[in-house]
Amino acid sequence: MTHQFDKTKLPSRHVSVGPERAPHRSYYYAMGMTEEEINRPFVAIASAGNDSAPCNTTLDFQADICRQGVEQGGGTPRRFNTITVTDGIAMGHQGMKSSLISREVIADSVELSVRGHCYDALVTFAGCDKSLPGMMMAMLRLNVPSIFVYGGSILPGRFHDKDVTVKDVFEIVGQYAAGKCPLSEVNALERVACPGHGACGGQYTANTMACVGEAIGLSLPNSNMAPAPYKSREEIAIAAGRQVMELLAKNIRPRDICTREAFENAARIVAATGGSTNGGLHLPAMANECGIDFTLFDVAEIFRTTPYIADLQPGGRYVARDMYDAGGVYMLMKTLLAEGLLHGDCLTVTGKTLGENIAEVTWNPDQKVIYDAKTPITPTGGVVGLRGSLAPDGAIVKVAGMERLVFEGPAQVFDCEEDCFAAVEARQIREGSVIVIRYEGPKGGPGMREMLSTTAALYGQGMGESVALITDGRFSGATRGFCIGHVGPEAADGGPIALVEEGDIIRIDAVQGTIDLHVDAAVLAERKARWQPRTNDYQAGALWRFAQNVGPAWQGAVTHPGAKAETHVYADI
Repeated sequence: MTHQFDKTKLPSRHVSVGPERAPHRSYYYAMGMTEEEINRPFVAIASAGNDSAPCNTTLDFQADICRQGVEQGGGTPRRFNTITVTDGIAMGHQGMKSSLISREVIADSVELSVRGHCYDALVTFAGCDKSLPGMMMAMLRLNVPSIFVYGGSILPGRFHDKDVTVKDVFEIVGQYAAGKCPLSEVNALERVACPGHGACGGQYTANTMACVGEAIGLSLPNSNMAPAPYKSREEIAIAAGRQVMELLAKNIRPRDICTREAFENAARIVAATGGSTNGGLHLPAMANECGIDFTLFDVAEIFRTTPYIADLQPGGRYVARDMYDAGGVYMLMKTLLAEGLLHGDCLTVTGKTLGENIAEVTWNPDQKVIYDAKTPITPTGGVVGLRGSLAPDGAIVKVAGMERLVFEGPAQVFDCEEDCFAAVEARQIREGSVIVIRYEGPKGGPGMREMLSTTAALYGQGMGESVALITDGRFSGATRGFCIGHVGPEAADGGPIALVEEGDIIRIDAVQGTIDLHVDAAVLAERKARWQPRTNDYQAGALWRFAQNVGPAWQGAVTHPGAKAETHVYADI
């Protein structure tokens, strides 16, 4: 044990200290705990491990390894599990409506377990898209000393002598539908694209949010990009358990770490890596848990001034394993800090500042993945915010790897993703058109589905550069092409996207950051007068409850008022 703790000042005193807690202690003795273990701080280890998909299959093992570090630091580990909804499996059907909602369920379930059992500190393990922000939201909400650990990415598959990821499988579906490859190619690729444990290998949502974990200071330096099969993941898990006890001893809490400046750092890393547009949804949601105003517009302003410097898929050439081998997130942050693009004085879970952590990193000039910020791939970020008459409450687009940044064309309008996907398969999408998929927003979906099946099929058919796609829903981090998501106000709220008709001219300018519907105001007013709200098929259960409570995408699609409305913080009970 490296520390002695006074349990009378910790939350776990409510379940373990004093004669009146004898009934509670009897449960601990029933599980084989000793008096010494009961007298130590109780550290929650929350795992999103399950058998749903390879991104989650090693998490329970890593969480159990973490126990060693907690014990070494003088704590008693208490592991529990929460859910995940894995986007790669939920994609392209009604199951995707569960995805974003799972972020709230994960955060809520971790909060309730920690509150109910009066845990003193928290280490979280996550591997798939919504479980990462969900875990970090819970950490910020509870505000007990905490560390976030990513389970690690999958290694790339090999097909026709090149690295492949699940993105390639989604895209080959479009190639097959277009008659460009035989079914045998589809079957061969699907068998090798995902060769083992870990989350999707490109700079999709999971790896984007893993980078956020390090950039914002909630994860140990250079811990999250190590692939899931690497032996070093065990060392990282133990180190996280040990370090959370240091944080508890020093009373360093997540909200001490996640200041507004830290959120600005995180947004920089999303843009600099050409990361997922979902970063523009999850960062405002995390900020809400701290009581910090940090909306899509704040995120977009940072994106606008951030160079794109990591040559990662889907827009670039490399995968997460390559990023790790090149030096990881801290290598990327070193060059950004050198150019004055990061706040180096932000506190991190090491107990040191971000700048102090970065000072321990030596720039590697021989690696090919991360460009020097002085000579970026492009001078502005890989992700761009948009605003205009079609999206008064904003929208977001990933431009990493794109050559065409301005698009104007007539609308082809669909009221759900399935109708659009059917049109894609039937080759009814016209080159030069702006595809509009609406009533897929947080409230209208409900659940704000991702559209990877549709966008990947378009790309597979060779139309990825010849059409644009606009939705009040979301896009996967694996999406590429001119795809604009998070359009607000959403159609379910009667936003302009609900008023678009077939053939209307839409102009998107990712250089100027604008998205406009070229229809006279008088015509739109007449359409608005005729517009009627729509009902959906989800009139009970979790999806209904989410739709009743969810806020707009530009504020993170959150379901509660956040820290601004708090009268007390759990950590201080």
